[in-house]
Parts: sequence; structure tokens; C-alpha cells
Amino acid sequence: MTKPRKLREPRGWAFGFCVAVLEPLLLLFTKRRWAGGQNIPERGGCVLVANHISHLDPLTCAHFVYGYGRVVRFLAKAEIFDVPVVGRIVRSAHQIPVYRLTTNASQSFTAAVDAVQRGHCVVVYPEGTISREPNLWPMTGKTGAARIALSSDVPVIPLAQWGAQYILAPYTKRPKLLPRKTIAMKAGPPVPLDDLRAQPLTPQVLREATNRIMDEVTRLLQDIRGEKAPAVRFDPRTAGVRPIGNPKATGTHRRNWRRR
Repeated sequence: MTKPRKLREPRGWAFGFCVAVLEPLLLLFTKRRWAGGQNIPERGGCVLVANHISHLDPLTCAHFVYGYGRVVRFLAKAEIFDVPVVGRIVRSAHQIPVYRLTTNASQSFTAAVDAVQRGHCVVVYPEGTISREPNLWPMTGKTGAARIALSSDVPVIPLAQWGAQYILAPYTKRPKLLPRKTIAMKAGPPVPLDDLRAQPLTPQVLREATNRIMDEVTRLLQDIRGEKAPAVRFDPRTAGVRPIGNPKATGTHRRNWRRR
């Protein structure tokens, strides 16, 4: 585990409140296997891209990034901002609402670009939802993270995470806190995109950048899982899986997510 860093930026009351409430719980109920935190820039704007395996993993991801001295701003689904109390906290913590499958999606892009240009660390889940791949390997990515990074000329830091799904399986509501689960997190060096930055943001350029991003996240996940990812990345569109919400997985699929 690389040595954590001290926070060097103001966190605000809302983020500080979340740290005070949630960090002791995470320290109590999880074991941590963290690596590569030195790849997260100490300061300045950056886009951090991660795989998505559980509704809990934004908390474990934020714990990791905070441990290396950064306050995170997630692109989070807009519905969270309408939840009483929680909505006020995430809004005051300057999280960024994502209006999925609506014409308001451009607002999220504009807010994310503004955040990284002002020197913040923005976390993006390129898959757009919890993975539908049967063994939770990364799916094909959406181009939003690439568009933000290439429009802002900031680094893209890949992050793989594993273990949160053993505490809270996808689309379930009852956590399994004991025995303590190990949360594995690994950040990699910036995704090589320099050759694309001077080019127009065509669909081809954005797709190439996104494929590179997903390749790096998958490579890191292979490292922490000690397994090989499928040769062909899962695409929910060609698989006929609904793009958001509970995909209504079979009983066998659910048992695979809950094992350990």
C-alpha cells in the first residue's frame, strides 16, 4: 500500500460531514488493499475513471481518493439530488448531476469541464451504470470522460476497484457487513491521449480515447482480481440489456455477485 497523502485543498462542510460520518464506518467494516495512489495528481484538474460494481463503490472510491489528498466530485445520477437531506448534502459537496437519457446531458458535461478547469478531481464512471457483464468486468464505455478530458487538456487517471459488491450486491438494499470485506483499489498512470488532444473531437477520436480508457481500467482490474477479462468487452446494447436501472438478473447471476 502506497503512503497516503494529506489533504491540500478545502473540503467544505458537506464533504467534511460525509468524512466524519462515513470514514469511521469504512475503517471499521472494511479492510483495504490500496495501490497506485501516487498516480493521482496532488493538485490540479484531472478526470478519474473507474469501473462500477455496486451502489456502495462511490463511497469506497471516495475513501481511496481522499486518502491520497483529493476531494472528489462525482458525476452522479440526478435522482440523488432530489432525495431529502441527501440531496442537499451532495449538492453542497459540489457533486455534479447527470441527467441520463435526457436532453439535459450537456449540462453535466459543461459542469464537469468547468470543475476540472478550476483544478478539481472529477470522478466519472464511463460505463454509465453498474456493470451488466455476468462477472462484473468493465463494459463498453460511453465517451463522456474522454470528451471532458480532451476538451480540458487534463490527465485521465484510470482506477479499478473490487470488493464493494460483496458488501452490497448490485441492485440490492441489504448490506452484508460481516465478516469484513477487503476493498481493493488500484490507480494507474495517466491514460496516453496526447496524440489525440490536437485532433478535432470527432466520434472516431472520442471512441478511440474511450477504448484506451476502458482498456486501462480493465488491465488494472485484472491485476487486482488476479483473473483474465473476457477477450470481447460486454456491450449491453448488442446484448439487449436495458441501459439503466435493475437489469432483473437471473437467480444464478445474483448468486455469482453475492459469493464470498
